[in-house]
Amino acid sequence: MSAPSMTLYYNPASPFSRKVLVLLHETGQTNRVSLKPVNVTPVNPNNDLCQENPAGKLPALCLADGNVLHDSRVILDYLDHQHVGNPLIPREGSARWRRLTLASLADALLDAAVLIRYETFLRPAQKQWAEWLDNQQEKIARSLSYFEQEAVTELSSHFDIASISLAAGLGYLDLRQPDLGWRSRYPRLGAWYYEVCQRPSMIATQPPA
Repeated sequence: MSAPSMTLYYNPASPFSRKVLVLLHETGQTNRVSLKPVNVTPVNPNNDLCQENPAGKLPALCLADGNVLHDSRVILDYLDHQHVGNPLIPREGSARWRRLTLASLADALLDAAVLIRYETFLRPAQKQWAEWLDNQQEKIARSLSYFEQEAVTELSSHFDIASISLAAGLGYLDLRQPDLGWRSRYPRLGAWYYEVCQRPSMIATQPPA
C-alpha cells in the first residue's frame, strides 16, 4: 500500500471536518489522506496552519504538490473528482443546484450551531448576547423545519453532499446541544438520521464525546 499523498488538517469534533471524513469513507479514499488533528478556536490560531491558509480555516487539505485547499465545500468538491465511483456532488443539471442548495442550508445550520458553541463556551457569561443566541437557535429551527417538511424524501434517495452535510449537522447538535430534543419535533428527520447513522462512514467518523 502506498503512503498517503495528501494531509487533512482537521478538528475531530468539527462537523465541517466530519463532512470531509465521511466523504473519504464513502468514496474509498481514506488510504490517500493522512489525518493531522489540530485544535484551534477564533482566539487560538495555529501558526503552522496559517502559513498556507491565511484564514486558519479547518478543515484544510494539503495536496501532494504542496498546495492547500480550505473550506469544507472546496475540499469536498476536489475529493469528489478524485474517485471513480458515482459522484456525490451531481455534475450538472437541476439535481446539482438542488443538492448544493440543500447542502448550503445544512451548512447554515452548522454555522449557527458552531457560533452558539463559541458564544457559550469561549465568551464569559456576563458578555454573552442572549438575543443573538436566540436568533442563531431560530435559524437552526427554521432549517430543521424545512428539511422535515420539504426535503426528507429527497435526502432518503441518495447519500450525497446534501445528506452528508445534514448528517454532520445533526450529529453536531447531538454533541453540543444534547437537550435540544429535535427528534420529537422533527420525527421524519429523526427516522432518516437513525438510518444514515448505521452507515460505516458515519460510525467511523463519530466525534469524540
